[in-house]
Amino acid sequence: MTTRMTLLTDGLKNRAKLLSAGGMMALCLGTSVALVPLSVYAQNFESTQRQMLDSVVAVVNDGVIMRSELDDRIAQVEQQAQTQDGNLPPRSQLAQQVLERMVMDEIQLQMARQANLSVDDTELNRQLRSIAESNGMTLEQFADAVEADGMTLGDVREEIRREMLMRQVQQRQISQRVTVTDRDVERFLSQQPSQQGQAFIEEIRARHVLVELTPTRNEDQARARAEQARQRLQQGADFASVAREFSDDRGSAMNGGELGWVRPGQTVPAFEEAMGSLSTNQLSEPVRSQFGYHVIEVLERRRQDVTDESRREQVRQAIFQRRANEELQAWQREMREQAFVDIRL
Repeated sequence: MTTRMTLLTDGLKNRAKLLSAGGMMALCLGTSVALVPLSVYAQNFESTQRQMLDSVVAVVNDGVIMRSELDDRIAQVEQQAQTQDGNLPPRSQLAQQVLERMVMDEIQLQMARQANLSVDDTELNRQLRSIAESNGMTLEQFADAVEADGMTLGDVREEIRREMLMRQVQQRQISQRVTVTDRDVERFLSQQPSQQGQAFIEEIRARHVLVELTPTRNEDQARARAEQARQRLQQGADFASVAREFSDDRGSAMNGGELGWVRPGQTVPAFEEAMGSLSTNQLSEPVRSQFGYHVIEVLERRRQDVTDESRREQVRQAIFQRRANEELQAWQREMREQAFVDIRL
């Protein structure tokens, strides 16, 4: 169980600082000592103790990495190596390697904050459930397992949130640097043996009203506005009119809320899951996604033969992924060179 837990992600251990007190407080033995309240000695001791608890091992732009955080990450790597019978470099070299990874994480998390990126709780919970299922466990069993490994589910959630934020940053940056042309796909297919068979997918024609959260509209207000739009529709109001009045998705709002034919994977998971559960002409409850609250209506469903199209898309994705992995390394080197990093190890 420990092996499976430690392999979930690089950062599932709690980063809380490991505090250790050190040093002895010298006591003056003299006639005046008895006149000083004991609370003063306690305060002085606590002050000295606090000063020796932790230290900075790296400054990264306007952030810092603490010794306790580094020690915690090293302990995690050592635990992984032990459970996998792996060999590790000498402690000093290992510390440098681990700290460099932490520096790159910090740079990317700072970029996420600067871009105001966030991870929706629905997406986070779905990812957590997916990790549990990939380990053959329910969410409750997963929580028990991580606690047995000395963590809490809250610790795991925060580490997964960090990983998802860094992935968002990477996807934003790399998608602008990698392209795959039709010629690239054709060249690859020409080198492969021909394949036979058919593949079908279900497409859904849907429309929606989106109510976003804004600086002047909080969570409760956004949901209430979405519910108001839904009630209008239930009372027989024209969907196109309601979309133009309520929807913050201006692109679809001007088209009566129409999204056209939607295929699996083309919308965010929360939207796709809700849309997939609706019957034709059924109206959804307000659905929360990373974009806000949606009121969704399914108009039609159909099956499409996408054998050749699907094969081409798989090839396109495979080429993109290979190039993206290469580009990611180059981008990370650039970010590292551009950042202000002061290593104090």
